[in-house]
Amino acid sequence: MTQAHQPSSQPDLQPYLQPYLQHFSLSGKVALVTGAARDIGLCIAQAMAGCGAHVILNGRDRTTLDAAVNTITAQGLSASAMAFDVTDNNAVKAAFSSIGQQYGRLDILVNNAGLRHRKPLLEFSDDEIHAMLDINLVAGYILSREAARIMLPQASGRLITVTSIAGQIARSGDAVYTGAKQGLTGMMRALAAEYGPHGITSNAIAPGGVATDANAASIADPKINAHFATRTPLGRWARPDEIAGAAVFLASNAASYVNGHVLYVDGGMSIAM
Repeated sequence: MTQAHQPSSQPDLQPYLQPYLQHFSLSGKVALVTGAARDIGLCIAQAMAGCGAHVILNGRDRTTLDAAVNTITAQGLSASAMAFDVTDNNAVKAAFSSIGQQYGRLDILVNNAGLRHRKPLLEFSDDEIHAMLDINLVAGYILSREAARIMLPQASGRLITVTSIAGQIARSGDAVYTGAKQGLTGMMRALAAEYGPHGITSNAIAPGGVATDANAASIADPKINAHFATRTPLGRWARPDEIAGAAVFLASNAASYVNGHVLYVDGGMSIAM
């Protein structure tokens, strides 16, 4: 029997890969990730730091935030904490002023902080509706505006908004969250048109079902779990770290011509019947 020819040695692909891998490098970039103390936000921060960026992690609880930063810096990566409430407009303005003074630039903003209460609209009070819209929608506008103040003189920047599959498809008992996420998609596209001529891109990531702390009750519910298993072609919930690669891509030079796009990271849920 004739044996297939086996090469004596594998070629060294590193010299060929390196120029392409550099397209995904975030070396020298400064990034702010909101809601970064845990889950998706923390994974995005870790991934961006791992690709060379200095990442500023935002959250409201300083202790939790410091612990998140320590998990990154313990790996020899660059990160720092900036605790503020994204719904406190004065605190947001002060934070961006501090970023401008301390770093002299901001290259990437990831609008990730959010809140979700799943219940029928009739069960929401006025204050609860306003609170949900403030953190899930209004804060995105304020944060993006303040980031643009720094990015416009640079003539470069990346605005990345974490929306949700709920911004595309709806389910009963989730109207306020769904409306806010769809609003973020509209904001993202408008900013893509407004700031694109100035070298600033604006894009969104729309995760499907993700195994986060916020979804723990749903994951523990056999009925909801079975629904996601049959509704999602991949048959499972996403891990938070599976969202991070999309963020790195959109922040990198590999996505320099991607603007006004929603990248669905949903295991195929949005295309399945």
